[in-house]
Amino acid sequence: MYQNPRGTRDFNPEEMQKRKIVEESIRSIFQKYGYKEVQTPIFENLELFTAKSGETIINELYSFVDKGGREIALRPELTAPVIRFYVEKLQMKPKPLKLFYFGNCFRYDRPQKGRYREFKQAGCELIGTVNPEALAELIAMAYKILENSGLTNIHLNIGNLNVLSAIFKKLNLPKDKQSYLIPLIDKSMFEDLLEALSDFGISPKDSSTFLDILQTTDLNKIQEFVKTDKDAQEEILKLKEILAFLDNSFKIKNYTIKMSIVRGLDYYKGLVFEIEAPKLGAEKQLCGGGEYELIPLFGGKETPTSGFAIGFDRTILALETEKYKFPAQQIDAFIIPVSDDMITESLRIAQELRKIDASIDIDLMRRGISKSLKYANSINAKKAIIIGPNELEKSTVTIKNMETGEQTTVKITDLKNNFKS
Repeated sequence: MYQNPRGTRDFNPEEMQKRKIVEESIRSIFQKYGYKEVQTPIFENLELFTAKSGETIINELYSFVDKGGREIALRPELTAPVIRFYVEKLQMKPKPLKLFYFGNCFRYDRPQKGRYREFKQAGCELIGTVNPEALAELIAMAYKILENSGLTNIHLNIGNLNVLSAIFKKLNLPKDKQSYLIPLIDKSMFEDLLEALSDFGISPKDSSTFLDILQTTDLNKIQEFVKTDKDAQEEILKLKEILAFLDNSFKIKNYTIKMSIVRGLDYYKGLVFEIEAPKLGAEKQLCGGGEYELIPLFGGKETPTSGFAIGFDRTILALETEKYKFPAQQIDAFIIPVSDDMITESLRIAQELRKIDASIDIDLMRRGISKSLKYANSINAKKAIIIGPNELEKSTVTIKNMETGEQTTVKITDLKNNFKS
């Protein structure tokens, strides 16, 4: 017996219904904020991802040499492909350019709850501006997407990689040592972090201060710590503007300043943010994004860019953990031919109702009325349309309301009126 590959999943109709509901909810918010949908190939040239993706992702790539000798990789994320698409074909479009997308991604990772080797990602890119109001709107949209999906327990964390670099600079740590420390910061392995700082010759006092600044939520305290760094001061002032927009214009106050946020992709800089679902435990991050610089690397003209990605599968898992009640998929009517002689007319009626966008199923098993009604109930049909010889003689059908059990006789010519709403 064949099985699906490790780290992949099959989705039954009920699960697909959930996924469809969440996708349409996400799409509706993107569109309300003026974003337009794009799509890129599932596989790209390997170099696209090795150029600036970070060691972790490179080690997890599904890559191969195709029959033409080209090095190809299944996409591990969607920002790089969309920026490649922008540089190749969209650079002359009016700015800002607001793009969103859905797509399956692939990483050779250890499968666990909420983490798979094939996973779906939703995301967006904002190209042309990183003004405070633009970044505030980006964060607000991400928050609204998750809120609109039905989640009630989410939390927003906001940081800044340029400020984090200034904090590192206070310890006189070179890039190679920063690269060693960043994964420890990312995973909140603070005991290991202190041990590494000690190994690097940092005094216990400076290490303790460094850790305190990483963990504080007081932006003024951080500002005081990096007061001699002009660039960091500008970043903090910009961050304060963003927070003011979130507070006053978007009414989002459920956030925490968190300078320990680091992104797993090397092209991020400046503002970064994450949105978590605390009930998911260790794998609680649903969304991550911020400012980044990738366009010049792909041969395009330097342009301000930002964006975010949402873990689609983990969002559904968070909804299930919160016991969110997904609407059941329903069908408008199930048609039951009482005898074989009624099949032709039943099929014709089904087609007429489908023309007015009613969802119609029909008994294809030639069952009796009792079993057909039982089946209609199992597929959540709102109504059953019973077509028998006595009814047809009078050019009528019997409609049964599957919820109340009420039955009415309706002329076939008036049947469409029962479904136009």
